[in-house]
Amino acid sequence: MKVALGQFAVSREWEANVETCLSLMAKSLQAGADLLVLPEGILARDITDPDLVLKAAQPLDGPFVSQLVAASKGNQLTTMMSVHTPAPDGRAWNVLISIRNGEIISEYRKLHLYDAFANKESKNVTPGTEVPPLVEVAGFKIGLMTCYDVRFPELARRLVLDGADVLVLPAAWVKGPLKEMHWEVLVTARALENTSYIVAVGECGERNIGNSMVVDPLGVAIARAAEAPALVFADIDRDRLVHARKVLPVLENRCFDIPQLR
Repeated sequence: MKVALGQFAVSREWEANVETCLSLMAKSLQAGADLLVLPEGILARDITDPDLVLKAAQPLDGPFVSQLVAASKGNQLTTMMSVHTPAPDGRAWNVLISIRNGEIISEYRKLHLYDAFANKESKNVTPGTEVPPLVEVAGFKIGLMTCYDVRFPELARRLVLDGADVLVLPAAWVKGPLKEMHWEVLVTARALENTSYIVAVGECGERNIGNSMVVDPLGVAIARAAEAPALVFADIDRDRLVHARKVLPVLENRCFDIPQLR
């Protein structure tokens, strides 16, 4: 499976962001990618206006997602991203969606909200309540997580025990002391402890670190971006996955069940 990592800085205007997404989709398709992963919260961003997620939120049948769905018709490229949609309690959901061939084929509402390092995502965002479904792409089963979810190893383990070969992680990882180190350590750990690939795509720009990466099941980073906009490709290798799970059978050797979702 060929994956594309579309790293960019999200604009305040959704119209500009949809054009960026359409361009990344076209380039990924031209390059023969099976899967394109985009960052978290790509509908709109303004670091001076934290309430923009509420003001800019659109339903999944709104103009932003509808244009991407329309552009996906007639091919098998799967595109994954996170957008904010209105929630009934006056806040928004942070929804990771998968689009393929003119349809939204999966939705996952972010479970773990970023109420840490002086941030309060739950002020504007309602948490999800369900473990995300697996999505099949090019014969691989994909488990879904969003940004802060990566700090909670039980979710990644649950997805892998459900059958995931690859974990996908759209993110908007905020800059700060040690934060780039946290990103690299956590992404690598989730891959290595579960002997799975992880495709982690971060927003770049004034607030967020970028640093998108693909880590293989033995903890090797096989593709990376820096701090600027980029489109990076990597190959997901079935033989490498099988080899890792043979030489490092942690999934067979584990002694504990994972906790149930509260």
